[in-house]
Amino acid sequence: MKSLCFLLLLSGSFLLAQNADQNSKAKDQITVQGCVSRQSGDYILMQQNPAVTYELQAAGKTKLKNYLGQFVEVTGTQSPSLSTSSDTSARSGSPSPVTLTISSIKTIDKECRAQ
Repeated sequence: MKSLCFLLLLSGSFLLAQNADQNSKAKDQITVQGCVSRQSGDYILMQQNPAVTYELQAAGKTKLKNYLGQFVEVTGTQSPSLSTSSDTSARSGSPSPVTLTISSIKTIDKECRAQ
């Protein structure tokens, strides 16, 4: 009987820990909208309001070239960019863009317009 109670407690705590880990990952995710373009060989997302540029990192089977020139909504995790190109920072107006590793992307408009 004691081993059954121990087993139930152990499995319950495992489920709680797993749920907490999933909630932590969900909190790290951000969702942004902007236009996909290329700069210095990298795919970037240019958000207009507020003006922020993200370097996009595709995950899985996502083909960023399919979204080039489109206004999209991207969900993913952000991290400091590994890009050291002075071109990118000079054109974007910020010292270094943030890398956004994509977990999902969807087209909002087939063409980028002033949003």
